[in-house]
Amino acid sequence: MDIRGFVEIVGDAAEIAGVLLVAGGLVIASARYALARHPDGMDRYTRYRHDLGRAILLGVEVLVAADIIQTVTLSPTMDSVIALGIIVVIRTFLSWSLALELEGRWPWQRAAEQIEPGRSPHVMESSPTSH
Repeated sequence: MDIRGFVEIVGDAAEIAGVLLVAGGLVIASARYALARHPDGMDRYTRYRHDLGRAILLGVEVLVAADIIQTVTLSPTMDSVIALGIIVVIRTFLSWSLALELEGRWPWQRAAEQIEPGRSPHVMESSPTSH
C-alpha cells in the first residue's frame, strides 16, 4: 500500500468515526433521557440537549479533521482548499454556536474569566462564591 492509499483509508476512517460519534451520542443521550429517574439538579430535557450537543461538537471536530486530511494531503488544488476553507468556517461556526448554547458563553470568553489565586485554570466552580 502506498502513502496515498493509506491517507485515503485514514481520512475515510475519520469520517466514519465522526458520523459514529454523532449517531452514538444521539443513541446514548436518548437512552439517558428515557431512563432518567431522579433529577440531579438538571431537568431531563436540559441534560438531553447537553449530552446531544456534546456528541455533535465532538463529531464535528472529527469531521473537520477528516476534511483536512483528505483535502490537504490528497487533492491540494486551489478549488479543494477553498472548499475546505468554506467547510471549516461553517463547521467552526456550528461548533461555536453549540458551545454558546451549552456553556452560555463564547469559547474565547473562557480565557477571559477571572481565576481565583491558587486555583487551576482547568477547575470550574459549580456555584459562585461570595467575597
